[in-house]
Amino acid sequence: MPESSHLALLLIGLLGGTHCVGMCGGIVGALSMGAPASFALHLAYNTGRIVSYATAGAMAGALGEASMALSAQWPVRTVLYLLANGMLIALGLYLMGVTRVLAFSERCGQKLWRHLQPLSRRYLPAHSVAQAFPLGLVWGWLPCGLVYSALATALTSGSAVHGAGLMLAFGVGTLPNLLLAGLLAARLQAYAMKRGVRLACGLLILGFGIWGLLGVLGLAPRVLRSG
Repeated sequence: MPESSHLALLLIGLLGGTHCVGMCGGIVGALSMGAPASFALHLAYNTGRIVSYATAGAMAGALGEASMALSAQWPVRTVLYLLANGMLIALGLYLMGVTRVLAFSERCGQKLWRHLQPLSRRYLPAHSVAQAFPLGLVWGWLPCGLVYSALATALTSGSAVHGAGLMLAFGVGTLPNLLLAGLLAARLQAYAMKRGVRLACGLLILGFGIWGLLGVLGLAPRVLRSG
């Protein structure tokens, strides 16, 4: 997997932060149930969340590796790349307010979330790092179209290690926005929901998806000739 993929997911996590703040700002604000939460609590919560992302990335990478091993590599790899970049295009359009197609993936994720959400109650309100970290581990599985778009890229990585690395890069990209959301909740949430901000971020992510899609379509003839 090219190193540029890690940078791309880092930037997607950063740009997609407008979605994170809009969707998860209230959750982060509720970390200590209205009481002032320290930077250490927010950092512990977000570390737990990123660990869950990396775990999901490892699972996606392993699944992608198994899929490629069970059939002719080029068709499977190409389909996975098309899926990954298609998800990025959908995410860009979603952030721009053009379509809500990713809402379908979030509804699918609700099936798992219904079983995990009750676990978070034992850690709320979080008054210590020992409570905030496992809370982040649980909430890292919150249904989110942005996360699913990144996981689609991890699926193409071809290994659990690379998949985990890609989702780690993505998680680090989301960190600045969600750390600030915890410390400046209302002000940052209002900024992130501005039409211009979401439009600009959506356009950039849309560009990533289109660029990747063009790359896949350009790769196909070369692979066929080499075979």
